[in-house]
Amino acid sequence: MTIDLSFLSGLGVDAATGRSYTGGQEKYISALQRFFKSYEKNKKNADAFYEKKDYENYMITVHSLKSNSKMIGAEELSGRFEQLEIAARDGDTVTIDREHARTMELYAKLIDGLRPIGEAETVKPADEISGDEARDVAEQLLAALDDFDDDLSAELVKKLSGYPFRLTQREKLKSATEYIGDFMYDEAAGLIREIVGAIE
Repeated sequence: MTIDLSFLSGLGVDAATGRSYTGGQEKYISALQRFFKSYEKNKKNADAFYEKKDYENYMITVHSLKSNSKMIGAEELSGRFEQLEIAARDGDTVTIDREHARTMELYAKLIDGLRPIGEAETVKPADEISGDEARDVAEQLLAALDDFDDDLSAELVKKLSGYPFRLTQREKLKSATEYIGDFMYDEAAGLIREIVGAIE
């Protein structure tokens, strides 16, 4: 499927940055669609935690929104969520009260702008794998690392990269790949174990 992404710059979204984070055009469009489809749940959670003054869960929610916004190239929105995350971590309720509604309005505006992509036919990259497949591959990868099998480990980590991880986990997977290349199997295994917890 060919989708013209030139309109994204008018929404404050840098498609080139998004493609670099997600690994290419198909994966980027898939990430944009997931970002769009997760809006209702994320908005509901952020608003509920804000209203309840549950700042610990609020911080976790806006941290995730910060990473997801950054991954699609929405730097301004990502920065605003980061400001809320830091405020929640520091107990700065004045900043949260001042910025929450404004940030959520910017989020809603971006979602509305992404509607043509979000409501288009779902794009699934050829190498994308499901959560169940990813957990299975991760188990095989940990066994391969335990056996010091660098060829199999490299093959499995490449397959695991087909799972649509968030930015933080994607960066950990990249570091694990580098560790495997340097024969640092324990360090790679540690990162893979952290990543497995993020597979849905």
